[in-house]
Amino acid sequence: MNRRAGAIAVIFCLLTNGADAMEEHEPNFFFFQADRFEYRAQDGDDSLNWDAQGWYGGDTDKLWLKTEGEKRIGSNVDKAEVQLLYSRLMTDFFDVQAGVRYDPEPHPRRSYAVLGIQGLAPYYFETDAALFLSNKGELSARFMAEYELLLTQRLILQPALEVNLSAEEVKERGIGPGVNDIELGLRLRYEIRREFAPYIGVNWERKLGQTADIARAESEEIDVPSFVAGIRFWF
Repeated sequence: MNRRAGAIAVIFCLLTNGADAMEEHEPNFFFFQADRFEYRAQDGDDSLNWDAQGWYGGDTDKLWLKTEGEKRIGSNVDKAEVQLLYSRLMTDFFDVQAGVRYDPEPHPRRSYAVLGIQGLAPYYFETDAALFLSNKGELSARFMAEYELLLTQRLILQPALEVNLSAEEVKERGIGPGVNDIELGLRLRYEIRREFAPYIGVNWERKLGQTADIARAESEEIDVPSFVAGIRFWF
């Protein structure tokens, strides 16, 4: 309990101080990008998926809003999360971020304190790594990386990687300790305008370790390939 209260207090202080800094020091701007808004065809279990983020602030201090989720066709939303983060520029290429995350789906719902880094790694890899401490004291982590390969001025190939980890078993959410799952994607988009680009691609998700064992016991798929088609836009 003390650990959770301490984490929440630190996050609150960072958000409050960050908002004050944004007001005092630099002009602020707004940016929003839906990196993925797509239909996934996966062996009769098709879904709509989204991954979007936006920020308000300047070069040094920003407030970020991030959301991602999945809705099965003909069913309710299966997975959804929202993050509100304060971001502080620490180097020329990386921001440190802290804030809160809320998962309305799946049940049981969870709230988290968040601490992470986001930025441009060597060789122009976009990276996002975060630690999450839930309101139940469960510690987990996520690492994401993307790369953009310009085939032409308008045609861009984007490979992507996501890995999720947990420090402990959370059986009611189907999560085991260790590396939980890996997701690989490859998307080819055509930028009609810089701000708007339809794309097609493939995506592959795989549960690992004890998370895969829990899924097998529940007669769930552990290996999910899919074809995707969607749009990417920003303003």
